[in-house]
Amino acid sequence: GRRPRDGTARYNRGVSRGLVVLLALTLLAPAAAHAADGVVTATLPNGLRVLLLEDPRSPIVSFQVWYRVGSRNEQRGATGLAHLLEHMMFKGTPTYGPRQFARIVEQNGGQDNAFTSQDVTSYFVNIAADKLDLVVELEADRMQNLLLDPKEIDSERQVVIEERRTRTEDDPGGFLGEEVSSIAFKAHPYGYPIIGWVEDLKRLTPDEIRAFYRAYYVPNNAIVVAVGAFRAEDALERIKRRFGRIPRGPEPPAVLAVEPPQNGERRVLVRKQAELPIVYLAWHVPNHRSEDAAALEVLSTVLSGGRASRLYKRLGYERQLALEAGGDYSYFSLDPNLFWFWATAMPGQTPETLEQELLAQMERLRSEPVTEEELQRAKNQIEATFVFQEDSIHRRAALLARFELLGGHGLKDAFLAKIRAVTAADLQRVARAWFPDDRKNVGVLLPRP
Repeated sequence: GRRPRDGTARYNRGVSRGLVVLLALTLLAPAAAHAADGVVTATLPNGLRVLLLEDPRSPIVSFQVWYRVGSRNEQRGATGLAHLLEHMMFKGTPTYGPRQFARIVEQNGGQDNAFTSQDVTSYFVNIAADKLDLVVELEADRMQNLLLDPKEIDSERQVVIEERRTRTEDDPGGFLGEEVSSIAFKAHPYGYPIIGWVEDLKRLTPDEIRAFYRAYYVPNNAIVVAVGAFRAEDALERIKRRFGRIPRGPEPPAVLAVEPPQNGERRVLVRKQAELPIVYLAWHVPNHRSEDAAALEVLSTVLSGGRASRLYKRLGYERQLALEAGGDYSYFSLDPNLFWFWATAMPGQTPETLEQELLAQMERLRSEPVTEEELQRAKNQIEATFVFQEDSIHRRAALLARFELLGGHGLKDAFLAKIRAVTAADLQRVARAWFPDDRKNVGVLLPRP
């Protein structure tokens, strides 16, 4: 029962819950460097970071551009900017007109898509390897030459408002998640919905969108990742030739907001047309920089990783209280974020019962160590997810980008070693440290007749 909460994407594809590692590895020289894991890296003179990995198993390539900008970079009154700009990236340049990007990719047998999260906006094309030059040209062109025509902005604004209606306002889970985030964060922009508040979406001006584009869509704020059937040195030359001509931009403004400690329980109750009650609990937890991050990752898997997990077994199977139940931790979040628990009631069950049972599960984690079998199963699940990513060139590329965003792409083993080192005592310690009763954020949704 995992429900990723940090992505809105074109065609309803959210952020994959990637696993990430912190590795302080920065290469400033534009010359290519070869890492032990086969990744060829370079930083161009204009600041563009490039990661390339040869994978000749299939004659295809996944080419991805990740911009270090998401809803985290927005200001009050201008929420939804990053996601609206993601939509506008498909609306043409002077060279390739509106909607040509996707059409050209499709005509050449490829797939393209994008997503916006709290921390990043990512674009990808998966295509036959001999079309790499075409994709490099298309992506470099829209990094610099987006049209941002006011008429197109107005029409896309309506598309996003409609997307918000279907995904948030008409979706009880999405609606409640948004309400809980907004009470959990007072100071940090993680409290804003990625898709934006509808009042802001209606108001955003073409000038604001242009300024946002110029500030964040610069080579020194981007990572290009490609995995597939190419020679890395050749691919790097092509990327240098085309992306290297784009001038470096000013350094984008840093996000300075720090969420102050929570001083008491916060609670929101909403009534909405829905089939069944829903309960969300969320606590503030540290991100990947913390010594506790690996234990929190294992803890979320113990709680909600598959049918053998605690919440599924206890609330769903044994007690028949919940139709679905889960928990989630964003290990790769750039700033400290929330650890979520949720449950949707079975018909006839009350939200009070669900909340008490979720809190009882939390108390159990604090008071008794998890069994050796549960601990090992959770670690195996995390490791298996990690290994299976290697089967897909798309996921291999995305994982490299996720590592890079946190400080360095290399040595996934550093992450797995941390996971393997987690003990039952660690889980008990982090449950006691991060889930105090008086610091929870509670959201309850009651169906309106």
